[in-house]
Amino acid sequence: SPRIHVFIATSPVHMQYKLKMTPQQVLESAAASVRYAKKLCPDVEFSAEDAMRSDPDFLAQVVRAAIAAGANVINIPDTVGYVLPFEMRAAIENLRAAVPECEGVELSVHCHNDLGMATANTLAGIIGGATQVECTINGIGERAGNASLEEVVMTLRTRPDFCAWACNVDASQIYMASKIVYGIIGRQAPPTKPIVGGNAFAHEAGIHQHGVMANKSTYEIMTPESIGIPSKHMVLGKHSGRHAFEERLHELGFTLGKAELESCFAWFKDLCDKKKEVTDRDSVAMVRNQAPEPSGVYALKGFSVHAGNSEASTAVVSLEKDGAVHEEVAIGNGPVDAAYKAVDKIVCPPDYGFENYVIQSVSEGKDSMGEVMTMLRYDDKIFTGRGLSTDIIQASILSYVHAQNKLMAYYREKGE
Repeated sequence: SPRIHVFIATSPVHMQYKLKMTPQQVLESAAASVRYAKKLCPDVEFSAEDAMRSDPDFLAQVVRAAIAAGANVINIPDTVGYVLPFEMRAAIENLRAAVPECEGVELSVHCHNDLGMATANTLAGIIGGATQVECTINGIGERAGNASLEEVVMTLRTRPDFCAWACNVDASQIYMASKIVYGIIGRQAPPTKPIVGGNAFAHEAGIHQHGVMANKSTYEIMTPESIGIPSKHMVLGKHSGRHAFEERLHELGFTLGKAELESCFAWFKDLCDKKKEVTDRDSVAMVRNQAPEPSGVYALKGFSVHAGNSEASTAVVSLEKDGAVHEEVAIGNGPVDAAYKAVDKIVCPPDYGFENYVIQSVSEGKDSMGEVMTMLRYDDKIFTGRGLSTDIIQASILSYVHAQNKLMAYYREKGE
């Protein structure tokens, strides 16, 4: 369903300082851009950027002009997360009253979270008459983020009494989608994050635990299963076979091809020799990290590190590329720093910025696998690498090599 989305700012501060355009010029530009987009695509959405700080009468003029030019979706963004919920509802209701043409188009809201009210403002927009909402998984986005998809969806499902609207999002995919997105950006959900946080369905206080044991509805307004958290936690181990492993992955939402399954199962059996129990979180992490590097890039062959608090750390790292093994040694401020310097000697990357390094435990216990995210910046782009191992040094090197492979591929494509 292709759509072209065009926008222009309509608030006085944006028009004066950013666009340096008069209101009349903005009005004409809005109509012209929609008319041009309509020639290329039948589905055109128009946004009045910073609509909630715009003059209501001028906003109505721009919306009317956009609809007349062919826009079939009108988006009213709270671009800087400025308004309160009652203001958002009133703005949508007043716009519908001032521009009757809105009844023939989709009316959308797009809320930012600068004051922590993106979800509340989105729901207020729905009550006011919006038929489309723009949100993101985990609420990620510019500055403090956008309205959170999981919060909006589960509020609609949990409180159908507050409005008649519904959506077709498969809520059982929310938890897995959230985990995947956090994994991609190298973050974890804050424990108290609504819906998907680690404590969202945890009950520590005695009075809460007593109530939940008597009847879950005393303290749970939704079930973990409703967002896709598995209802049973099967523990796999060294005696588990391929069928049991595959069946559990399927229950967790993964359907792997034959080659992927074989690769992941081999990793699983290797992990069983290193830790007593393999949890669901271990299995999910393995699936997320099991994709092999493509040919023509560096792969970790082996490493050895020596570290202590009274001397510099030393690392020897061997990388393989196209059948050839390259080995270097380096000294650093710690084992990870030394290993990364050894990798740099082999790869010879351009001058890059080290953006971030994140370590997170996959599951509980001293024998938990560690997942490492390494983020490098080059040419105003971020290259993220991921590594997973019960050995945190190995996970760190894997993530760094992964990131360097991406950076070097981009570097070669540019021909630098």
